[in-house]
Amino acid sequence: MPGRRWGRAAAVTASVRCGVSGEMPTSLHRPTATGLDSLASRAARRPCLEGDGAHSRAPGPQKGRVQRTGVGKAAAPAPALPAPPAAGRRPRARPLADPTPGRGAPPGGSAYRLRVRARHTEPFSGPASLAPSGSDVVVGAMAETAGGAQPDDCPGSASAQAGRAAACQGCPNQGLCAAGAAPDPAELSELRSRLQAVKHTVLVLSGKGGVGKSTFSTLLAHGLAADEAKQVALLDIDICGPSIPKMTGLEGEQVHQSGSGWSPVYVEENLGVMSVGFLLSSPDDAVIWRGPKKNGLIKQFLRDVDWGEVDYLIVDTPPGTSDEHLSVVQYLSATHVDGAVIITTPQEVALQDVRKEINFCHKVKLPIIGVVENMSGFICPKCKKESQIFPPTTGGAEKMCQNLNVSLLGKVPLDPRIGECCDKGQSFLSEAPESPATSSYRDIIQRIQEYCDQHHLPEEKII
Repeated sequence: MPGRRWGRAAAVTASVRCGVSGEMPTSLHRPTATGLDSLASRAARRPCLEGDGAHSRAPGPQKGRVQRTGVGKAAAPAPALPAPPAAGRRPRARPLADPTPGRGAPPGGSAYRLRVRARHTEPFSGPASLAPSGSDVVVGAMAETAGGAQPDDCPGSASAQAGRAAACQGCPNQGLCAAGAAPDPAELSELRSRLQAVKHTVLVLSGKGGVGKSTFSTLLAHGLAADEAKQVALLDIDICGPSIPKMTGLEGEQVHQSGSGWSPVYVEENLGVMSVGFLLSSPDDAVIWRGPKKNGLIKQFLRDVDWGEVDYLIVDTPPGTSDEHLSVVQYLSATHVDGAVIITTPQEVALQDVRKEINFCHKVKLPIIGVVENMSGFICPKCKKESQIFPPTTGGAEKMCQNLNVSLLGKVPLDPRIGECCDKGQSFLSEAPESPATSSYRDIIQRIQEYCDQHHLPEEKII
């Protein structure tokens, strides 16, 4: 397609040699058999007249184009690519012979480099003598994860140099690799120095949105800060949907910078908060960022904020298992992380995504403190009878925790005053001390404190 640039999408680059002999590589790496076969069938219907640039196209929609790369007589139509390999077999890449006459190319042959995208091809438009040699298929980080080939000098997407090495310059996947690359050792050392005064770090996660992560993070911070001897920090890394400033009554506040870094915004003397919401000119402003910018801000929050001596650092996360979660786990690997509290609601729709979050924690070796079931029934304030607003059709969090061998920290019933307090920026624990939900929250907070204390005992003995 004219005007399309190669570096704007992650795709497979294949170098294919075509000649009048009609020979094609007997094997070609196919990301998908259907897409590439459709691509090949269109390419095969386009005989190319070399020398004058004339083209003869078969009827039907044509989305790609073929440019001449050599000088000579009209070449025979290129035959269709062979049938896809049998399931379970991955063809091996073949070297591309030098198309210069007398150096391996058939007489009158032409060299094309096809850029393989969904329903789109672009030829190698330079002189045939400059056609690249090497493997037939060059795959970036995205194809690497699927088991594809890659250049010999590619550091790999799991390397600390992914997207940063000299070999990465000019690669269309450089940004993707850099976004998911492991933190630089120097960065980890800097983060370790900044966070060395943090005793306990707790992440609040959930694969599902709308289950009450930010509400729980806020109340957990308030509950821990009830002990005036404890210093608590609440970090909001929900970049696109920061709710913490509203829930803590800090909406409209701004971050100030000093010689020691960014200063958190304080709810109380022993409860500091940091969120991207403090950096926006309006709470209605949308943050439209891709992964690398999100990762950079999370790193800046951990590295540049002057938290001081902190007993508990609570990290509120967005739903899912993607950029923000990978980044915070990687950056916090430089220090001590007690574990994650996973939030869910009783219905199966939420539990499906929460199971994915538990699986994510296992894969990144993040300890799980336990699961909290939010919105677990509703207790009428008058008759004291309980109703299931979200019925646990598959057994709820309790059954899931039994199946996955995870601790259930507790169940929190619905209380309309929780939402009211969040909207007003008040602590529900102090505004409604008699509520059954308050009792559940306090029991859960106590269990989290006990876990953190026990989790740190062996480490303190070693020191």
